[in-house]
Amino acid sequence: MRHYQRLDIVQYDKGRDTLTFSCEGVDGCASDLTFGREGMYLSISAQHGPLEIALRPRLRDVASSLADLKPTEHLGVMRMIGTGQAHVELGLSTKGELLIRTSIVADATGHFAMNTILTPDARTQLFEWLEVTNAALDG
Repeated sequence: MRHYQRLDIVQYDKGRDTLTFSCEGVDGCASDLTFGREGMYLSISAQHGPLEIALRPRLRDVASSLADLKPTEHLGVMRMIGTGQAHVELGLSTKGELLIRTSIVADATGHFAMNTILTPDARTQLFEWLEVTNAALDG
């Protein structure tokens, strides 16, 4: 069973052009998710305490995937961006929450993943920062 950490606090660093999501009011919440623009790439850093998964997918792949997401109640299948060894999975709930699962896969014996959910308000700020329009949400 997957456990998702809900992230509801958004901080924008104008100097670095990064957007960081974290949580408030949860005991032991040491998770955060940071997005940064690096030319044609989007840096993604998912951290929990001293552990980090760092990914660098193409910005246009992430933006187009976010724009095409359809809200679903059961997110058994999410959209995957990246390779079989390092990827981010995206899903959109009917409540407007964005599920983000960053993963590093060793081989068939195992993987390391961070499971996070952006609240609807936090998701809206990410979409605005990436200049993403999703017709399923806006229509």
